[in-house]
Formats: sequence, C-alpha cells, structure tokens
Amino acid sequence: MALTFIAFAYIVALTLTALLIFFAICLIIIFDELKVDDKDLIKQCKTLNLLIMLECMTHIFINFLFVICGEWLTVFFNLPLVLYHINKQCRHLLGEFGIYEARRIMISEIFNLAQREGWIRLSFYMITFFYYIYCIIAELIRK
Repeated sequence: MALTFIAFAYIVALTLTALLIFFAICLIIIFDELKVDDKDLIKQCKTLNLLIMLECMTHIFINFLFVICGEWLTVFFNLPLVLYHINKQCRHLLGEFGIYEARRIMISEIFNLAQREGWIRLSFYMITFFYYIYCIIAELIRK
C-alpha cells in the first residue's frame, strides 16, 4: 500500500476542501448576520471579499493539482465552479469595488442571490469532500 502522487493529491484536496467548507460556512454565517443587521456592513463586505478570494485561489490550486496528476474526470467535475470563480474575479478586476460591495449587497435580489450561491457552493464542497474520500480509498486499494 504505497502512497502515490495521485493519492497524495487527493489527500491535499481533501484537506483543502475541508477548509473550503469552513469558508462556505463562514460566508453563510456572515450573510445571516447581515440579514439581522448585527454587524458593520463595510467590515462584513471586506471579510466576504477576502473569503471569496481565498476560496477562489484554493479551488484553482486543487484543480491545478489534478491537472498535474492527469485526473481528468475530477478536473471536469470541478471545472464549472472554477469557471464560476474566474468569471466572478474577472468581473471584480474590471473595475467594480468588489464582489460584495456595501451599497449593493443590501438590495434584496442581490442579497438573496449571494446567499443562494453560498449554499450551492457549500453543497458542492460537501459532495467533492466525499468524492475525494472515495478516490483516496480507491487509489490506495489499486496500488
């Protein structure tokens, strides 16, 4: 039972996905605090933008790791969310104040959309977490 590079990549991805689940839960908690108006809006939006940037970089790193390994099924499984992150960040870099901007986030349509996106990302990360566990076990059994 040797630890191959592919198994190591899945272990790293599993660990980073646990971190991404934590980020998604923090994002949902921050949205809940914004709904109740408990915290400072500008500070919360800065925290949201930082979390989204870290989430984007972490998820792209995970996909890059699988490209190096040649795990194309996993790359294609993760590709929609990677493209979503790239689209969001490119729009952010083209002149907007941030993905979550304090003046716009409290518009109910934008707020509900952002909250729904947070729940969808959390669901996706939970699915990939268990998929990576399966792939680690399958890779260790195969070798």
